[in-house]
Amino acid sequence: MKPIVSNKSAPRAFFDTNILVYAVTANDPRAAAAAELLAQGGCLSVQVLDEFASIARRKFNKPWNEIRTTLADIRDLCEPAMALTAETHEAALRIAERYGYQVYDARIIASAIEANCDVLYSEDMQHGQKIEGLTIQNPFA
Repeated sequence: MKPIVSNKSAPRAFFDTNILVYAVTANDPRAAAAAELLAQGGCLSVQVLDEFASIARRKFNKPWNEIRTTLADIRDLCEPAMALTAETHEAALRIAERYGYQVYDARIIASAIEANCDVLYSEDMQHGQKIEGLTIQNPFA
């Protein structure tokens, strides 16, 4: 995984797991855009960190020490990770029911709303959709 360099000057944003994965993946056409977004700083949740670790280990067979180092780099670029709480869980259930998202995606949306973010960057959710003041954007669209 390649290192990430910070440039904390952009507006507040929330990152889905795929942004983190692309930001550190060599030879992916989305890597530069994802790394640039992440370098600008923003928010994420413990769930996103866990999903990243799972993907790095399972899909890319990265060693644990490299995963921990990369996660530390990511945490340095972002605000402290949003905790998963019972309130976040309840909000996610409401979002899943109302908008048709899977519970895990809805929990990321709920965390982004709880963090008062304006934008959630994700390749996997409905581009342009607005949910409670949050706009979902696919930065690769």
